[in-house]
Formats: sequence, structure tokens, C-alpha cells
Amino acid sequence: MKRCCEGVGLPCLFKGVGMASPRPPKYLLVFDFDETIINENSDDSIVRAAPGQVLPEHIRQTFREGFYNEYMQRVLAYMGDQGVKMGDFKTVYENIPLSPGMPDLFQFLSKNHELFEIILISDANMFGIESSLRAAGFYSLFRKIFSNPSSFDKKGYFTLGPYHSHKCLDCPANMCKRKILTEYLAERAQEEAEFERVFYVGDGANDFCPSMTLTSADVAFPRKGYPMHRMTQEMEKKQPGAFQATVVPWESAAEVARYLQEVLKKKC
Repeated sequence: MKRCCEGVGLPCLFKGVGMASPRPPKYLLVFDFDETIINENSDDSIVRAAPGQVLPEHIRQTFREGFYNEYMQRVLAYMGDQGVKMGDFKTVYENIPLSPGMPDLFQFLSKNHELFEIILISDANMFGIESSLRAAGFYSLFRKIFSNPSSFDKKGYFTLGPYHSHKCLDCPANMCKRKILTEYLAERAQEEAEFERVFYVGDGANDFCPSMTLTSADVAFPRKGYPMHRMTQEMEKKQPGAFQATVVPWESAAEVARYLQEVLKKKC
């Protein structure tokens, strides 16, 4: 990754005759969705559209650790059988509250959009994410969204598929966020997009895996008290220094905005 003023003998803000203004810094900002951008797990939230807002026990008992995507396929099939339609799901997604301070963070990013490339990597689904972000007015902030494919079939049933296959032993069978982030960075490098730093905002265990690829120049923002935060703490105890990125826990996303604001202020 390039560093500011690397190899340059003059201050970044110096503007001499005939000198072009320096290219503004470019940072990659990666977001999770469930319990990060929104304050709930959207897969749990959509149960509000089910009859009685509950799932039958025989459906809930089919859940297996690491195979949540397959479990949700069964949940959605059941809800389709009960007559739950696209509009019902859309209404739920549109009304899930954003996490504390998230509007502040998004407004900050809107004002500084030329400095940040923003992507979203989530084990939720494309329809739900798009519905939620459009309702909140922040969909256009994201250059790319990576999530499980979803659609409505001829019967009007909400269908869900896996994102990809992978060989990571630490992630759910349908998605490894580390693989997605690594491939994205490689793709952008081929397109000659160079990021000085990567920022990762998440909460879950599946956000810990990609955050392990971050360098000492980068920053991980785990939601305080959630699995990603606990896992970074545990790793620091067991293997000090193994987690290379700076760790900045947050309770309100406004704290993330303030940190990024300080980064921009310190930028030469």
C-alpha cells in the first residue's frame, strides 16, 4: 500500500507553479450489514412477517451451526407456504432501525465520498440489504455489495442461495468474507486502484476472519461486546501482535465517524 508523501521531498499541500494538485487519498471502507449497519439480525427480523410472528418448532430445530444459509432457505419456504409476499418482506426490511450513530457516519461519508471507496460484505441477502439501504437513503454510497443472491420465484416465494463455495474452515459453508475481500483487493489492484488504508466495520465472528488480513496500517472497528470484538481480545491475549490492524471498538457509529475525521485531519 502506498503511504502519503512516500518518496516526496516537499509537503503534500505545497502547490508550486506548474505542479498538479496531489491526488486525494483513497481509503477502502468495508461494512458488514446485520447488527452493524442495522441494529438487528435481518434474518431474525423477517420473522415479523410470519403468521403470529413466530416460526414453528419443527423449522427451528433444523438449524445447524455453519449452515445458516440452508436453514434460512427452509424458513423462507415455510413463509412462502403461509402466503408471505414480497411486499411483506420489503416492509420489514425498510423498518429495521439503523445501529446507533450510523446516520451520522453515513452523513460524514456522504460529505467525504471522494476520499472513501465503500463496499458491503454480508451473509444476509441482496434484496433485504437493498431494501433497507434505499429506505434509509444511503444505497448510493456503496460501490459494491457482496451478499447471498435472492429473488422471488413464479409462486411469489422468496428464494435464497449461497454466495459461493470456499475452503475456509472458520466460516459458514456459503460465505467466507476473507475470500471476498482478498479477491476484491486483488481485482482493484489490477485496475490500478491503490488504497492507503483499509477500514473494516463489523460485529460478528465471520467479520473476524477477513479482519485477520488487515495490515498494521489498517483499522478494524468491531462493535463493542459482540463476537468480533471478543475474538480480537482473545487473540491479543493468546498471541500478542498476531492481529496486526489497529482495533477501535465502537458502541455508536458516530465514534467511527470521529475516528475517520481525525484520520483526515492528520493527513498531510
